[in-house]
Amino acid sequence: MRTRTILTIAGALLLALACRPNESLEGQAKDAKIAAQIKSKLASQVGASTITSIAVNVTNGVVTLSGPVHSAAESSQIESVARTVEGVQDVKNTMQVIAPDMNVTPGAASPPAAVTPSR
Repeated sequence: MRTRTILTIAGALLLALACRPNESLEGQAKDAKIAAQIKSKLASQVGASTITSIAVNVTNGVVTLSGPVHSAAESSQIESVARTVEGVQDVKNTMQVIAPDMNVTPGAASPPAAVTPSR
């Protein structure tokens, strides 16, 4: 049973690695290390929430950052942190700045202005 599980995991890993034929196993390992270092730096320098909200994909040293951020400044900060990691060749920033939540209570909004017909 244990051998079967190991073979299944090994097969799944081999299949996953085969999906990136343009990169050697060594290159994939380097990219995985770069991604892990970026995530670690983001968590410590920007905030722990970046671990789950920002996707970091690395291919041949080119980093693609995606996910929602609260401001252009936060986006720039995340991009700057990614650029400091050794082995990063380029950074593609595809993060989206989301609008801040508007907290409007039902009674606080003013009613719409009355429209008078024109003659």
